[in-house]
Amino acid sequence: MASDSPESLMTLCTDFCLRNLEGTLCYLLDNETLRLHPDIFLPSEICDRLVNEYVELVKTDSIFEPHESFFTLFSDPRSTRLARVHLREQIVQDQDLEAIRKQDLVELYLTNCEKLTAKSLQTLVSFSHTLISLSLFGCCNIFYEEENPGGCEDDCLVNPTRQVLVKDFTFEGFSRLRFLNLGRLIEGVNVETLLRPLTSLAALDLSGIQLNDVGFLTQWKDSLVSLVLYNMDLSEEHIQVIAQLHKLRYLDISRDHLSSYYKFKLTRRVLNLFVENLVNLTSLDISGHTMLENCTIPNMEEKMGQTSIEPAKSSIAPFRGLKRPLQFLGLFETSLCRLTHIPAYKVSGDKNEEQVLNAIEAYTEHRPEITSRAINLLFDIARIERCSQLLRALQLVITALKCHKDDKNIQVTGSAALFYLTNSEYRTEQSIKLRRQVIQVVLNGMESYQEVTVQRNCCLTLCNFSIPEELEFQYRRVNELLLNILNQSRQDESIQRIAVHLCNALVCQVDNDHKEAVGKMGFVMTMLKLIQKKLADKTCDQVMEFSWSALWNITDETPDNCEMFLNYSGMKLFLECLKEFPEKQELHRNMLGLLGNVAEVRELRPQLMTSQFISVFSNLLESKADGIEVSYNACGVLSHIMFDGPEAWGICEPHREEVVKRMWAAIQSWDINSRRNINYRSFEPILRLLPQGISPVSQHWATWALYNLVSVYPDKYCPLLIKEGGIPLLKDMIKMASARQETKEMAR
Repeated sequence: MASDSPESLMTLCTDFCLRNLEGTLCYLLDNETLRLHPDIFLPSEICDRLVNEYVELVKTDSIFEPHESFFTLFSDPRSTRLARVHLREQIVQDQDLEAIRKQDLVELYLTNCEKLTAKSLQTLVSFSHTLISLSLFGCCNIFYEEENPGGCEDDCLVNPTRQVLVKDFTFEGFSRLRFLNLGRLIEGVNVETLLRPLTSLAALDLSGIQLNDVGFLTQWKDSLVSLVLYNMDLSEEHIQVIAQLHKLRYLDISRDHLSSYYKFKLTRRVLNLFVENLVNLTSLDISGHTMLENCTIPNMEEKMGQTSIEPAKSSIAPFRGLKRPLQFLGLFETSLCRLTHIPAYKVSGDKNEEQVLNAIEAYTEHRPEITSRAINLLFDIARIERCSQLLRALQLVITALKCHKDDKNIQVTGSAALFYLTNSEYRTEQSIKLRRQVIQVVLNGMESYQEVTVQRNCCLTLCNFSIPEELEFQYRRVNELLLNILNQSRQDESIQRIAVHLCNALVCQVDNDHKEAVGKMGFVMTMLKLIQKKLADKTCDQVMEFSWSALWNITDETPDNCEMFLNYSGMKLFLECLKEFPEKQELHRNMLGLLGNVAEVRELRPQLMTSQFISVFSNLLESKADGIEVSYNACGVLSHIMFDGPEAWGICEPHREEVVKRMWAAIQSWDINSRRNINYRSFEPILRLLPQGISPVSQHWATWALYNLVSVYPDKYCPLLIKEGGIPLLKDMIKMASARQETKEMAR
């Protein structure tokens, strides 16, 4: 399960080595094959960790590059030792298992490794003398081999290879094997023949296998302590056999009540039989079962008051015969979980948060179909009530999402639950590490699942984080995913709105190298496309406003992005938006803010020097939109243009002097105490307008801007003015003969 304590040094070192194999443990042979350095010897504690963490990284980290020759690093037991290996899904192929065949494995868990074929059965034999625990859960092709019926090369073209079931493999020679999981074994394999050579099994999992006769289980009646028959359609014969397994401590006969029709109904007599015969039982799972007759104590007899787990008070009649409470009782999706007195320390069910969390914990690994329904219940609890075990709930959902990255139901319910579990109400209870784990699984979901609900849930969850600070460790990846969403031809309106909002927040208040990197990803082009589409629809909504705001943010002190804006016909869209939406003040402010950034770049200013653009900027000087913001930004654009001097004024209309006059009038009309809708990270573009005599109006605009900001927001902007060397510049300007008197007064 995801942990909330700091990472151990071992974990950090393992992670670093796996991400830098070539620079740490290995070298590249012939520029392609990884080889361990000859002077390295690694004990099993480290090797097991490297292999198991490698599988986890390949599965959950899209940036991590898998190595084709990774498993060959562990082929020689003289330099590497493996003991306990857990491999999952498509990551593992026959050749990977073959590469480690000389290792003395004690534990081998293969979970849903669908690429493994019968070749791997032969490799398993290599481990037979040491193996104690083996899981082949969901390895649905491991009993199939390819056969070419023709037998020669020419025939292969006519008769391609076909899959043939291997029927002669048994666990002969696996003398030490005690724990075996054959869950979801393919039909056609004779389980009894397969298992007969095993003399002293302690734990057996036959989940999802239909067997009419389980009489062979009695050969282990003196050794079997754990038996899982999940989703097996039971009969009276099955029950009689189970009752003979008197050493059982863990029995699971649960089922998914939605998966198919089961004839078997659980009765009071069956439960009595278990209690009487299986006296060592500490864990029983009967989730999903329908009760044929009433197993419960009548209401009158149920002693109300404080709930008790004492068997003598049990609301489930057969369990009154228990010697002690069970450690675990699975009652998920049964009516029994809602009773008052349940004689177990841990119960899975749907009655309350505790039972639901127990269900998620118990079923995540191998039962995604049950887990998704349990997470759905948790979602309701988090949405309607307050979640009392927040940390545990978050960790369980993270684990489920990691474990079942490609399961649609879990991704939908899990991402929805995360939205409620990470909102501001729970913020103080979450560490940085835990919140980072949430971000990782959310991004995994966005990456591997293009489904609308998952995308929306993931985007909404990201809105619960401080942006950009909390997302900065995955900055490039999150931007790529959001741009990918926005570039899809068919878009859901709500997702589009959230994604643009996130994009805007991500480029606000970050370093320029971040902005440049995002610009190169196509950020500017994407925003302009969105604006173009909204213009075509004649719609000025949040998407339109956020897109211009995002462009304003991403062009701030970033000349490359400003240039992109001009190259992709940004000015044409600016004029069209101005014409189409003359009353939209917020829009005008965002557009003018962006053009202020463009005007700060000397090399780009000539592109703004057209009669059309200068006329538009001049007219906007008189705008009262959004307080002074639109007028202020228009004046800022013109101030930078004026700064280039009269010789750069390459147009006849309007005259430079006329525009200067309008600029003076605009500045004098502003209230010096205006509260501002703008955020400066640096004064450098403003300060560069101070030490010059070529454009006194630009000098005056810059001085007004500084005076307004430091007097209205002294705590924020006084330190910035001092830090960036503004004081000496203002002192020098006061001595300049060309500066206007009112500018000097303001500077003073």
